[in-house]
Amino acid sequence: MRKHRGFSLIELLIVVAIILVIAAIAIPNLVRARMAANDSSAAGSMHAIDAAEVGYFGTYEATIGFAATLSPLGGASPCTPSSTTACLIDNNLATNGGGVGKSGYSFAATGSASSGSVVNNQFYATATPNSNMTGTRAYCSTDDMVIRLQPSGTITLVASYSACQALTAMSN
Repeated sequence: MRKHRGFSLIELLIVVAIILVIAAIAIPNLVRARMAANDSSAAGSMHAIDAAEVGYFGTYEATIGFAATLSPLGGASPCTPSSTTACLIDNNLATNGGGVGKSGYSFAATGSASSGSVVNNQFYATATPNSNMTGTRAYCSTDDMVIRLQPSGTITLVASYSACQALTAMSN
């Protein structure tokens, strides 16, 4: 009669311990990689918003200027361009993901008129992480199309045009 031999409890515990050590090393690296990807996505989305605002301004300069919010820059598919649905950015970004954001960030744009102007001749856009686990910094840009960022680890909403211009420009 043959004796069937399996794994002992000690052998199984050693395998589980090895798997746990590998997971303890890998999971923090995966979280950091995801946060870096979210940061890159936010910077790319800020560039898309800047380009859309400039395109919108070029089209509606005489009557509106820059868009007052993100929503006029987008439009549901199929999209017919107008001053309320310009079809310049993805509608998910224009609606801020239905209030949830995109890639762990919340986006906003504010167009306003400087003193003496009747149209929105300036704007600033912001990208703020939804939590400290979805991104490492907040971004903003103004009508000069320079993306600026807060120091790493700073997650506060940039609240004004001048506050955005005071931040450090993002380097390539």
